[in-house]
Amino acid sequence: MRRLGLRRLGQYVLVFGVAVTLNFLLPRIMPGNPLALIAGVDVGLMTPDERAELIEQVGLNRPLIVQYFEYWKSILTGDFGFSYRSSRPISEIIAERLPWTLLITGAALVVSAVVGIIVGAFSAWRRGKKSDLTLLTGMISLESLPSFWLGMLLISIFSVQLGWLPSFGAVTPASDLTGWAQVGDVVEHAVLPTVTLTVLSIPGVYLTMRYAMLEVLGEDFIRTARAKGASERRVLFGHVARNAMAPVVTFLAIRFAFSFGGAVIIETVFSYPGLGRLIFEAVSGRDYPVMQAAFLVITIAVLVANLFADIIYPILDPRSQEE
Repeated sequence: MRRLGLRRLGQYVLVFGVAVTLNFLLPRIMPGNPLALIAGVDVGLMTPDERAELIEQVGLNRPLIVQYFEYWKSILTGDFGFSYRSSRPISEIIAERLPWTLLITGAALVVSAVVGIIVGAFSAWRRGKKSDLTLLTGMISLESLPSFWLGMLLISIFSVQLGWLPSFGAVTPASDLTGWAQVGDVVEHAVLPTVTLTVLSIPGVYLTMRYAMLEVLGEDFIRTARAKGASERRVLFGHVARNAMAPVVTFLAIRFAFSFGGAVIIETVFSYPGLGRLIFEAVSGRDYPVMQAAFLVITIAVLVANLFADIIYPILDPRSQEE
């Protein structure tokens, strides 16, 4: 077991190393001037002296292997350099934006997990019946909805027509709110992007829970439990749902990590100042150092989520430890 854990940890370290290496190499091996990609400025408008100074500043005049180790050093110390668009430390910008993304993705994950698990369990229990087919059709339809269309639809209804909720931003501009009034303002701005993420996340949780339960329902120990006189309620919650949770938790962990990247469209629609919006702004403004740092943060989130899933899976399903 310990050897298996060390092997998996080694795999994660290897994947992280490959991701960092690719993040380092891509701007340097792409066609064109690597300075334009790394510095994020139009070097054609710079004088030779300014170009030489910038090359020295970003370290492109050093051997590639030296640049590589310097890049690793900056990553491990949390120094991502400066944004050429705002002239601010990138680590500071990410520290400001990341909590907003965590707020809406975390809230969406909790709500979608609760709703998806309950509805998925009910649907599996009623498999083949009208309620199951109706839910299955509805969830597949929801999963096919474009995120930007759903976001704009919610804005049109709840912001424009009803005027209940704000349509953009994370806080009211130029407001002097404090205490609970400030908390309420943040919550109001987070409702629509959170609802959008939740609606789009529920179908995946539902389908995972439904199919996991259908697989468990065919196991021999379920028939044994019923033969021993266990009530249907006990069979559902004590045996079926419990043994079906392992793949659902794995799915939720991975879904949470990939929500960072998926939030780009939603945060852009709602002008929400999270990590996704930062990536959009960096791409629009050709701020490549910010793009590199943001993609690296998403990579780390995916690896941490997978590591969490690997840790929690044997706890939920002890049979996996025997493999």
